[in-house]
Amino acid sequence: MLRASLVPVALIALPLAALLGCGAESVPSNAAATSSPAAQRKLQQIDAESRYAAPAPSVAAGEPFTGAAVAETTPAAESALRGGRGLPVDGLQREPTQDTGQGIGPGEGGDKFAYIDENPFLVVRDTPLSTFSIDVDTASYSKTRAYLMEHHALPPPDAVRIEELVNYFEYDYAGPADEHPFAVHVESAECPWQPKHRLVRFGIQGKRIDEQRPVSNLVFLIDVSGSMNQPNRLPLVQRSLGMLVRQLGENDRVAIVVYAGAAGLVLPSTSGTDQPAILNAIENLCAGGSTNGGAGIHLAYQVALDNFVKGGVNRVILCSDGDFNVGTTSTGDLVRLAEEKSKAGIYLSILGYGIGNHNDAMLEEVSNKANGNYAFIDSDKEAQKVLVEQMQGTLVTIAKDVKIQVEFNPAQVAAYRLIGYENRRLADRDFNDDTKDAGDIGAGHSVTALYEIVPPGADTEIGQPDVDPLKYGRAGGVSLPVGSPNSDVASELLTLKLRYQPPAGGKSTLLTFPVKESGAKFGAASPDFQFASAVASFGMLLRGSQHRGDATFSAVEEIASGAIGPDPSGYRAEFLDLVRKAKTLARQ
Repeated sequence: MLRASLVPVALIALPLAALLGCGAESVPSNAAATSSPAAQRKLQQIDAESRYAAPAPSVAAGEPFTGAAVAETTPAAESALRGGRGLPVDGLQREPTQDTGQGIGPGEGGDKFAYIDENPFLVVRDTPLSTFSIDVDTASYSKTRAYLMEHHALPPPDAVRIEELVNYFEYDYAGPADEHPFAVHVESAECPWQPKHRLVRFGIQGKRIDEQRPVSNLVFLIDVSGSMNQPNRLPLVQRSLGMLVRQLGENDRVAIVVYAGAAGLVLPSTSGTDQPAILNAIENLCAGGSTNGGAGIHLAYQVALDNFVKGGVNRVILCSDGDFNVGTTSTGDLVRLAEEKSKAGIYLSILGYGIGNHNDAMLEEVSNKANGNYAFIDSDKEAQKVLVEQMQGTLVTIAKDVKIQVEFNPAQVAAYRLIGYENRRLADRDFNDDTKDAGDIGAGHSVTALYEIVPPGADTEIGQPDVDPLKYGRAGGVSLPVGSPNSDVASELLTLKLRYQPPAGGKSTLLTFPVKESGAKFGAASPDFQFASAVASFGMLLRGSQHRGDATFSAVEEIASGAIGPDPSGYRAEFLDLVRKAKTLARQ
């Protein structure tokens, strides 16, 4: 059993290899901050060995484990221990299956995605309001990239969440210049895939934190079950978290909770200055056993509560493929569990790993309901982007429960369609209800949303009402009946409204922005507008959307190529590679 000093919460011990795994060195339970020459040499050694390469096995075949923790060893755990870190239990490094939506056995149950019911066009006279929660997740983009570039296959349609593709990229939005935590930008132009329609882009840019980050209380919740015993799972988790740890300092503390058949604490809350202890604990993990994610979530939140920092960053970082198979396994129960735990003021970041057994549907829904954000890590480069380049946004929340409501003027808009955000739609009445959960924005995060609009009288089959026109139009709001005398209001295209709460919760703040039509052709739109529309077109093509209009992969490539602009990290250039690969696979 685990030593009492390592486990403050009474839980069943994990199998030996799952807790401290393959490492011959254990992390002392009373590890303290240190700056001794020996500690610094150890830190340099760990840094050199693990920064960009999968760690080598630290236990030779047949060699007994010499760590300090003692637990019963299951056959699966022993096999994982003998096979070494980063290989399947049988020691073979298989090529990934091409059809990752099909299960092929234990640990390869097939990727799981939630069904997406694509947003339709809505007639303004019948449905003048559109309400949804913002979304800063980017998991769908990197998952799509993995399908295309690593597995040489088009992604399943439900793997493609268009808003996450669009929001993967940074745009040239100015930050706030007032007391609000973000700035709002609006642009409209001709729709590239349907020139008779208009396209409106809303951009939200969160403030960046230039000063020192708030004190942080982090808990790494790491899945060390058997399904994580693949090169692109636990070894990549270890390298990813290693990158984050190297960014931490004296104002940060880290605890590590792991779970397989049960959950356990392998590192109590430790100063960010004691990087050797933290990195050592991460390095010594090894996969084996079943997956009790519910128990892990319980323990991680309890550890976070035990070390809660008032006014600071309190966050659980869950690293998993989502293959929960013992204990609480129902997605609904897991969502309710995470939602309940989030009420204590602890935020959640989910990092998804693996392909062929990745439960995207569950991880994304848990993230949505638990003050969370969700990224999929398919490479060291993606880990660098999420945990180093965007560390502030990943860790520090600047506004919570951010909701958007758009009211369209029937005098200017016959019909509209929100592109993406299908699983973020809200009832119109939820906009003013501060008890209704919505998405959160981190420091420096940006959010982009696109609406395709059908002007009145457009020669198109879309948006023509199938009921008699209303005699008096819609009462209330800013939209006036067609033909109303007067007013600048009658010439407005729409009104954009946003609500947000401070990170600690409380009464929401309302922002309102009336918007008029620009009349701009697509070629006169900003490069960022053009690039975002190209990404949205790409998503519609991958989904086989009935609303893709004249879009083709060649057209997407042409538009994106001319709108790359400054691209210091090469992400936009990489997008072009994805478009070309999809074009080849689709034989278009």
